[in-house]
Amino acid sequence: MSLATPGLPQRGMLIADGLRAAAARTPDKLALQEETSRALSFRALVGRIDRVSNLASGGLGLRHGDRAAILAANRLEYLEVVAGLSAAGVAVASIGPTAAAAEIRFICEDSGARVLFVDPGLEDAARAAIPPCVERVIPFGTAYEDLLGRASEAPCQARTTEHDIFSIPYTSGSTGRPKGVMLSHRGRILSAFCMAAEHGCYSPDDRAIATTPMFHGAGLLMALTPVFFGGSVRILQRFNIEKLLHAIDDFGATSAYMVPTHFAALFGMGSAERARFSLRSLKAVISGTAPLAQAMKAEIIAHFGDGKLYERYGATETSIATCLRPADQLRKIACVGLPLPLTRVKVLGAEGQELPPGEVGELAVSSPYLFSGYLNMPEATAAGMRDGWFITGDMARRDEEGYVYLVDRKNDMIISGGENVYPREVEEVLRAHPAVADCAVAGAPHDYWGEQVVAFVEARPGTRPEPEALIAFCRGHLSRYKAPKEVRVVDSLPRNSMGKVLRRDLREQLRAEAKR
Repeated sequence: MSLATPGLPQRGMLIADGLRAAAARTPDKLALQEETSRALSFRALVGRIDRVSNLASGGLGLRHGDRAAILAANRLEYLEVVAGLSAAGVAVASIGPTAAAAEIRFICEDSGARVLFVDPGLEDAARAAIPPCVERVIPFGTAYEDLLGRASEAPCQARTTEHDIFSIPYTSGSTGRPKGVMLSHRGRILSAFCMAAEHGCYSPDDRAIATTPMFHGAGLLMALTPVFFGGSVRILQRFNIEKLLHAIDDFGATSAYMVPTHFAALFGMGSAERARFSLRSLKAVISGTAPLAQAMKAEIIAHFGDGKLYERYGATETSIATCLRPADQLRKIACVGLPLPLTRVKVLGAEGQELPPGEVGELAVSSPYLFSGYLNMPEATAAGMRDGWFITGDMARRDEEGYVYLVDRKNDMIISGGENVYPREVEEVLRAHPAVADCAVAGAPHDYWGEQVVAFVEARPGTRPEPEALIAFCRGHLSRYKAPKEVRVVDSLPRNSMGKVLRRDLREQLRAEAKR
């Protein structure tokens, strides 16, 4: 196998070419490792990526512009399939391993996937759900390895460019059917460079833990970026707080990407349990997907130490848009930071005008790593874009220094008695109560007020919060119209696979109750 790519025309930035460059520097270095003993050196990873690329046109009959899909939990093969097929001009639609049959069918049908790669344990469910467009189902394991073994390791000769699509994660957003978000090679690579510059933990000497599902745009990017720059990654198949802490300790990880529910699990452990794991190797603890409560930020800094916590804001369509750096974590309250390099943000009023500092409006983002549009949905793409700016649907404000503060999702705002109530503001107060582990606030229909504020609360272990006491606590910190009229203590909140609380599900539950 040659690690060079001789004789090819200039293609700009391709993921596979970047990985090939890393392999040329340190071919025998560890690239990827699973929780098990399975691992790949850079030489082996690039060889398998090239085999996947050549398999596309050879054994599978896929052409530039065709699409495939992958239905799998985190595993070694995930990155090589997406990078290898995309190098051949075949974009991969990603499906979560817990997807229902209707979701599997819809994503395969919407993407026009001709081939589906699948975890062996999900093969039967996949075959029962696939639409006619899927010509072949390839389970990982013996069948996949046999196909790979017959493919060439020569660098792929497809005329793929940096503007071709690398991957298509699906996001449902707050309403409507799932949307395929087309992400280009160029956009993903620029995002990786931006992350490396911002977080300082993606050099060839660094080691990372892939903790979040790769079928999400963020999950795959967090697994890809360290390897792209020559570092090493240990892949966790699914999140478990003890496994994550053990992996950081055992692997000597210099960075970990965690979402708020991961931190909640961490602080749900006893202090003696947490003390069993050394986290001294960490240079950066990066949080994203959902906003961190300010009270939790203080806990994180106390546990991991100063100078390590980065909180990011973005969306699948924008990639990372802003970041609050360690020095600002306790200085800028409930803030998501400044725009990242090459990124511009602005806050828009109801008429589309840019608002001055301090005023709340809809956040818009412009950067060279925005998505390339929604697959098969030109109207939705046009509605989401305005003169090169993506309209996020998030309500926000900026201060005089340009820092961004998320107020809430536009669709989550509660209007009670003509007053706007932003759930996040109420949730911040509730999370500061010592008996509250997590919470979510939604509006319930009300005959007089229009909507009333209802809070759903998860209790910290060993506590039994009283609803009336929590309401009184909120009234001590908020205007009366913002305080919950009802508090429900629940065993668990509805969450997606990234741990983000689904307020939409709670809103629908309250509306269904009102109709009875």
